[in-house]
Amino acid sequence: MVVVTSTDAATDQAVTTDDIDAAARRIGDVIRSTDLDVSERLSEQTGARVLLKREDLQGVRSYKIRGAFNLMAQLGEDERSAGVVAASAGNHAQGVAFACRVLGINGRIYVPNNTPKQKRDRILSHGRNWVELVVTGANFDAAQTAACADADRTGATLVPPFDHPATMAGQGTIAAEILAQLDRAPDAVVVPVGGGGLVGGIATYLAEYAPDCKIIAVEPAGAPSLTRALEAGEPVTLDTVDTFVDGASVARLGELPFEVISSMTDRIRVLTVDEGAVCTAMLDLYQTEGVIAEPAGALAVTALEQLDIDEGATVVCIVSGGNNDVSRYSEIIERSLVHRGLKHYFLVKFPQEPGQLRRFLDEVLGPEDDITQFDYLKRNNREIGAALVGIELGSPTGLHSLLERMDASRIECERLEPGTAAYEYLT
Repeated sequence: MVVVTSTDAATDQAVTTDDIDAAARRIGDVIRSTDLDVSERLSEQTGARVLLKREDLQGVRSYKIRGAFNLMAQLGEDERSAGVVAASAGNHAQGVAFACRVLGINGRIYVPNNTPKQKRDRILSHGRNWVELVVTGANFDAAQTAACADADRTGATLVPPFDHPATMAGQGTIAAEILAQLDRAPDAVVVPVGGGGLVGGIATYLAEYAPDCKIIAVEPAGAPSLTRALEAGEPVTLDTVDTFVDGASVARLGELPFEVISSMTDRIRVLTVDEGAVCTAMLDLYQTEGVIAEPAGALAVTALEQLDIDEGATVVCIVSGGNNDVSRYSEIIERSLVHRGLKHYFLVKFPQEPGQLRRFLDEVLGPEDDITQFDYLKRNNREIGAALVGIELGSPTGLHSLLERMDASRIECERLEPGTAAYEYLT
């Protein structure tokens, strides 16, 4: 296996500002300098000046092209002839595929089974006949293991999605762009975290050129690899990972990103956000700003509700990706409703007597409530028939009165709590 080493990298730190500036020159003719748009909605909500760094507008719809192209552009002729291998949840793969086609390098790209079809199709579209797509494993880390084995076996160059100086340098060019686009340094930059390469590159650049700028690193609650690494003092492998936020569902933070982040804990604040809150942020971005963000792409915006932001401060949120499969929107809407306290599930045991459903509607359901799911499960005997009932409330405050009406009714109702085995099984 070959892992290319950046010729610009310093020996005493993972990545330097010189590496990032060199990367910006190297990839400048290929990548787009993405827009920095004011969000009137988020600015009004927070009292700050909130700007969206629109990496979803890249040709591959994510920032990952920056690191992938920067690394691959530095390969020698022998390395190019041997080809490249990469593992990705989908976005890095598109950057690698694009670079393979533009640079004329053959590549094999490994993605996990949960990679949305939209991302798989885009990988092949960008790479065309230059790439082979291999779908394997339950998550990114399984795909990474397969890619490393391939590289060891074939001698191809591994193109890491985050744990490499050249990848981090390419991703750090976003910070250089932000400073060039503003008349003064922002007060804070909110950055999504998966393997840590993006926040490592951005933090390195801002530490030198905007030392007063705070960095908010945001990861999904179901994959808190950075949080656990900082607690342990080193990267650790998570036992379980919720892969819903597929672009940031990484079981182990990168070694080099950890080196950078752990040296700047006075400047970097780490937050985790609930996957349901991410879904709400995705829908708000789509409905108000017209931004199609994937789950990982909405992580930074989701974190704003947790921040105590000074009035008038300038806050930049990285919209890191827009590769969202339209078929996922039903799940996204469902998760958002549950998170907002509007959607609830109950196991309702109806006495097998005429008029019981009408009684449920009249006695239990409120005037603003709606039944969105009704499935008979199994009749255990002739007297009782159990049904799974999904109810959408008019407002979150309506739950208390709904539960009171259920307690007063002779129809037995059992609430299914999110996170329990019964909830996951039945819903």
